[in-house]
Amino acid sequence: MTAATSLLLFGATGDLSRRMLIPSLFGLHGDGLLHPDLRIIGTARSTLDSGSFRELAAKALEQHLEADRRPPAAVASFLDRLAYVPLDASRTEGFAALAAEVGDPCRLAIFLSTAPSLFGSTIAGLSSAGLACAGARLALEKPLGHDLASSRAINDAVAAAYPESQIFRIDHYLGKETVQNLLALRFGNILFEPLWNATGIQSVQISVGETVGLEGRGDYYDGMGALRDMVQNHMLQLLALVAMEPPARLDPAAVRDEKVKVLRSLRPITAREVESHSVRGQYGAGAILGQPVPGYLDELAKPSDTETFVALKAHVDNWRWKGVPFYLRTGKRVPERVSEIIVQFRDVPHSMFGDAALKANKLIISIQPDENVGLQMMAKVPGLDRDGLKLRAVPLDIGMTNAFADVRRRIAYERLMLDLVEGRQTLFVRRDEVEAQWTWIDAIRAGWAQTGMAVKPYAAGNWGPAAAIALTERDGVSWHD
Repeated sequence: MTAATSLLLFGATGDLSRRMLIPSLFGLHGDGLLHPDLRIIGTARSTLDSGSFRELAAKALEQHLEADRRPPAAVASFLDRLAYVPLDASRTEGFAALAAEVGDPCRLAIFLSTAPSLFGSTIAGLSSAGLACAGARLALEKPLGHDLASSRAINDAVAAAYPESQIFRIDHYLGKETVQNLLALRFGNILFEPLWNATGIQSVQISVGETVGLEGRGDYYDGMGALRDMVQNHMLQLLALVAMEPPARLDPAAVRDEKVKVLRSLRPITAREVESHSVRGQYGAGAILGQPVPGYLDELAKPSDTETFVALKAHVDNWRWKGVPFYLRTGKRVPERVSEIIVQFRDVPHSMFGDAALKANKLIISIQPDENVGLQMMAKVPGLDRDGLKLRAVPLDIGMTNAFADVRRRIAYERLMLDLVEGRQTLFVRRDEVEAQWTWIDAIRAGWAQTGMAVKPYAAGNWGPAAAIALTERDGVSWHD
């Protein structure tokens, strides 16, 4: 695909745009990575003009970027790229003015961040205005449905105007440096690949924790819950990257083919297994960082059985991962904001060190808040060893910010927006991936409903209910805290 010369931002006045999209686009602009002719056209219900939108963008840059990152000349030239067209996306006739502002519709990139209820009318409006030609590309921000059926309905509506080769489904985790580094770590180093299977690995943990509560997203979150809000997209994408086979090439088709094979190999967790393989939790009042916080029901101000925490024991039923459990957990109001992957290797088959307690190697891939790769290894304790060698587990840490101190750390959306504009799909999610994820998630939710599995309470500031600890401990595994 050729680089786009117009970028159309739906929801341009919203929180995501102000916090992430506008600062990301400015970062690309400041580094000279955007096509010189690229125009950025914002649209939303707000009745602004282009001047007012530029003022909004300037304030967003002031709020979300340090002063040394926004030289006045770069800000001024970036704002010159911006234009704005107010639009009610539910009314098809308003799209004509949008098309007039866009110019060449075949060199157009569209970032669509709207309510799912507006997807159909928005796609119809874009199509009727001639903004769905062969060179255009469309990025879709989540949520893309709430189950497999609704996801298919959205994808069908989009596919009626845009072929799969022009659709870019966003999972912003795939834009994070450490997530992309999984590919480099696994397939750029011969050290790991011979052991990256059931022979060398005992278990894998993936944890994503948030200290925050609802943050004004009560209606949305209560309709989704932790399983659909985090596991269905971010966590299953991380699992797929950990478990996938080596792609033949680093191109969109090869990488996504291998990911979807993993997702289709996930063993279903049905009504028979939900009690032993899943935990649902909901936070009550407690303390975060020493400060008291209310419980979920107090924040929501109504009764609810929605889970704010979920822990799962998953299996990938293929040759490489036979018998290796993948433990997933995510929750709100847990002790720390963290996203990490823990690869627990197996014990050495024989120890020649007598009573020395050996600990199995452990690979720790930290995604946020700090990007880091650490490997726990056994080493000799310094000394004369008159009573025999003493060993201790020591970490070998690669702090990405230190290892690459000369390279600016980028917002995940910078990578994704640049790839959208330039037409690279590798870090975007394909339809068959999304549907494989929903198929697995829907089976779990059906099992919860069939068994009447209620949420278990946990106090804010804890890693979920006690049942989450039992989920791993009965297999002789402890969560990495």
